[in-house]
Amino acid sequence: LVSLLLIGIAAWGIGFGLISSFRVVGVVIAVGIFLFIIALVGLIGAVKHHQVLLFFYMIILLLVFIVQFSVSCACLALNKEQQSELLEVGWNNTNSARTDIERNLNCCGFRAFNPNETCFSDCFRSHQCQPCAPIIEEYSGMVLRFVGGIGLFFSFTEILGVWLTYRYRNQKDPRANPSAFL
Repeated sequence: LVSLLLIGIAAWGIGFGLISSFRVVGVVIAVGIFLFIIALVGLIGAVKHHQVLLFFYMIILLLVFIVQFSVSCACLALNKEQQSELLEVGWNNTNSARTDIERNLNCCGFRAFNPNETCFSDCFRSHQCQPCAPIIEEYSGMVLRFVGGIGLFFSFTEILGVWLTYRYRNQKDPRANPSAFL
């Protein structure tokens, strides 16, 4: 479900022109496809009661849990100064994201508006743009808390999946010995 949601959001972002960076969209789609394949491995392992597939599913799900839990905790632990530094590093290192932000938020520059630089915002023609940093920082804390909370919720469902897989993997296959449950 999460994998299909990731793929759908990436397609929606491209379709409405919100994201122009194919690298970002490619990574989101690749993660969605990876999660979908892992879910299929778990489903096939559970249906066929295949010990090896269930073991690999359990290990990969545990690794995904560790990564997702770490990223979620990092999102929730950032303070305002760290968020500001992170946003500035991202602003300085990506041109496509800068273009998207300026166009969608109708702002130019990060900390100060410079009329001599190129800007893709509509306000650039009138030379009355405001800097992008205050607009981005207004929403970044809320977005990081939201993403961290959602990631934390799904990370605990993943650890539940690891535990259930471990329990199911150690059960006897009823097809191999019909009297195993009697």
